[in-house]
Amino acid sequence: MSIRYTDRLADIGASASVGSVAYSYDNAMAEALNGTFKAELIAMQGPWTGFDQVERAIFQWVTWYNEERLHSALDYVPPAEYERDFWRNQEHTQQSA
Repeated sequence: MSIRYTDRLADIGASASVGSVAYSYDNAMAEALNGTFKAELIAMQGPWTGFDQVERAIFQWVTWYNEERLHSALDYVPPAEYERDFWRNQEHTQQSA
């Protein structure tokens, strides 16, 4: 199947992704998140003294990113709050219909 896929890409003048399958580097959104993570946490808050310190910092950053940060595309509401409100509105809409 992969040979036929490669041949078909060549027929139409396209090239396959250079990344490996299932790596986030093939996904622009994931790549942007990786860049934000590296800039905001890894580079800015280092140097790191060990794996345990980095692991705790990652957990804290991911929690902040998903639960607390103010997101401009969400009218400066944290993502977790926005999602909670979304589902609450869905429940009210279904009940009143």
